[in-house]
Amino acid sequence: MAEERFVESEMQPGEETLENSLRPHTLREYVGQQAVKDSLNIYIQAALKRHEPLDHILLYGPPGLGKTTLAGIVASEMGQNIRVTSGPAIERPGDLASILANLNRGDVLFIDEIHRLSRSVEEVLYPAMEDFAIDIMLGKGPTARSIRVAVPPFTLVGATTRAGLLSAPLRDRFGIIYRLEMYTPEELASILTRSASILKVRETRPEGMLEIARRSRGTPRIANRMLKRARDYAEVRAEGVITLDVARESLAMEGVDELGLDKTDRTMLATMMDKFGGGPVGLDTLAATTGEDATTIEDVYEPFLMQLGFVMKTPRGRLCTPAAYQHMKRPVPASLGGNALETESTDI
Repeated sequence: MAEERFVESEMQPGEETLENSLRPHTLREYVGQQAVKDSLNIYIQAALKRHEPLDHILLYGPPGLGKTTLAGIVASEMGQNIRVTSGPAIERPGDLASILANLNRGDVLFIDEIHRLSRSVEEVLYPAMEDFAIDIMLGKGPTARSIRVAVPPFTLVGATTRAGLLSAPLRDRFGIIYRLEMYTPEELASILTRSASILKVRETRPEGMLEIARRSRGTPRIANRMLKRARDYAEVRAEGVITLDVARESLAMEGVDELGLDKTDRTMLATMMDKFGGGPVGLDTLAATTGEDATTIEDVYEPFLMQLGFVMKTPRGRLCTPAAYQHMKRPVPASLGGNALETESTDI
């Protein structure tokens, strides 16, 4: 199985420039996450009236939903600069101390993958978040002493896809916590229409945008990636117009079906059905059979299949559901409530 997939929600090499060009810069331009937008708008206005930095914000949810974009919007709406870094990039406490010391009053510090901060770095971050100060150790051994140095008041925006891995002391220091939800096809179609304008697509049809949106797994990053491929296909085969047929044909070339499943997803379902009778099958056994790492299956492939209701976790292992058999156009086994003599099933 390929390491990089067309429907992968993580950012792929070379996509950063594209994403930056398509990102909205204000809450008005930001589509979706309405509850988050409404409350964030109030908090920003209140902070501006008090001439204070915004409370620290924690954003969590699956990759590709706009956590980095929201951090940039917070800085823009507050009229401040943003400093972007990530948990793995801050290796030593001194690295974080240097970043904090170079902030200006009111700046936004965005730390992606904040759950990957080391414990020693977290210890430096605690007083910075609470008291806007950092503790620095001078000297070594018996003569060592600690001094507290003030840092400019700032807003920390932390982002993570694994909120459960955050330590309780760090999580408790965020005043505002949001979980970003998957987008509806209608919201994604609106995002795609805006992106198509920025990418200078000659013409788009609403049904074409909605078709791409339906196959995008509820994720703007995947939707914009699909839009680029549809644009390329339309320029060569359809005079630059993205219609319903163009959207379907361009994504079929990439192996993406009507629900957003790719060849890897279908191979995994087929393996469970053909070799293990639909399950239950253990994770390690499934990994050995498909040639994929068990952690990758659990973290990357399974979540969307479970979200669709195609795979269930049971005490005995993974199990394909009747819906999975129907989507793969296979007869549902009698053990799952199907007709053993059934030869065809409708698509879902």
